[in-house]
Amino acid sequence: MGNVMRQEKTNPEPNNFDTMFKDCDSLVVLSDYPCRDISEPIFKIGDKLKGLSEEGCWWKVRSLQEGTENYIPSNYVAKVYHRWLFEGISRQKAEELLLLPGNGVGSFLIRDSPQERGVYSLSVRHRTIKHYKIFRLTNSWYYISPRLTFQCLEDMVSHYSDSSDGICCVLSTPCLALSNPAPSTTQEAPPVVMRRNLDWKKVNKSQLMSPSELDNADSKHNMMSYGVRSSIAAYLSLTSVPELENAKGRKKKSKSVYVMPDHSNINADEDY
Repeated sequence: MGNVMRQEKTNPEPNNFDTMFKDCDSLVVLSDYPCRDISEPIFKIGDKLKGLSEEGCWWKVRSLQEGTENYIPSNYVAKVYHRWLFEGISRQKAEELLLLPGNGVGSFLIRDSPQERGVYSLSVRHRTIKHYKIFRLTNSWYYISPRLTFQCLEDMVSHYSDSSDGICCVLSTPCLALSNPAPSTTQEAPPVVMRRNLDWKKVNKSQLMSPSELDNADSKHNMMSYGVRSSIAAYLSLTSVPELENAKGRKKKSKSVYVMPDHSNINADEDY
């Protein structure tokens, strides 16, 4: 490229955020920091943070819940990509995170191995935490069951979010997706007005059947509101249709049976 002139370097200050945190969605705290034996933790396990800069083994972060900034050792946090890909966490730590409040059945994460780069496992919360090893073909496609392969992890997550297809349950929400919301000003819920309990023994049947009674919505002596009386009267009018007409539309009930495919090749191994 002989016609390209070499520009003089101006040695700009490095942007630590661009180099360290530009691709990750957030950071998640893996353990309380500092330890509760030392003092009240500044950050607690499961807290979500935004990375600001790197200073050696310390990272400057901002809490997505409180908005406060502070420093935390880099080994106390993990980077999160696509909301569900947790970088370099162990199987045990994945279980601790999935068992935190805010997660439920179907909460999941995908983690890459701390020891072997490019090796992934799917961890899903069900009755217990289930782990599935994700295999990678020579063409870089991924699979849990050999009969079903995916070009990328995003496609795999999308598929199992629609159908369990052999794993323990459908994937619902990424781990911690519903926890630690950003601070916001929310209006107080309106007060709940408790109505008196309705004693059905004291209800006059004419209040249910007589249309004239329905018009008397402002009666102080009426035990039921106008809406309740209207709904009951409409229901009773529908159920008064002769049984003969209902019998004409009846058909013999049948059961829908779904035959589960053979998923004996699904890999659920507690060592992954």
